[in-house]
Amino acid sequence: MKKQGNYAFIDSQNLNLGVRSQNWQLDFRKFRQYLRNKYYVSKAYLFIGQVAGNESLYAFLQECGYILIFKPTLEHRDNGKTKIKGNVDAELVLHTMIEYKNYHKAIIVSGDGDFHCLIEYLDKQGKLLKILAPTKHYSSLLRKFNNRNYIVRIDLLRGSLEQKKTGIRGRSKP
Repeated sequence: MKKQGNYAFIDSQNLNLGVRSQNWQLDFRKFRQYLRNKYYVSKAYLFIGQVAGNESLYAFLQECGYILIFKPTLEHRDNGKTKIKGNVDAELVLHTMIEYKNYHKAIIVSGDGDFHCLIEYLDKQGKLLKILAPTKHYSSLLRKFNNRNYIVRIDLLRGSLEQKKTGIRGRSKP
């Protein structure tokens, strides 16, 4: 494996909701280090909905080494609750292709079947390194990539990537 020049393209909503559905929280600092050490990821693009009031979260993620790509969000009411929606799929596909000539291999962090055509294209071009799916419940459209050892389940890495509470204002350990 080339030891430099791999890029990660991360669907933050899919990653966050997938991990939380398993009753744990991802330590984003550890995850960035994991990507750097395990897969030689020099740039990690994190696609995220932009919500007023989350500026400290965005600053923290940038401090951890992520390049944030923001998607404007929309609010809608569902059964009396306000939900915020910021679908980043198009941005992730677009940036993966904009950066195509700049990376050796790509890692797609999502279990969403909407990325099937992108993943299939990267595979055919020899540019796909891995698909990191948050849980075992990833799209059946991606199952065929499991036969080629592309899929890594993040839930199986919980022991090393889970955010540990120190008891000091809920911060994670450094």
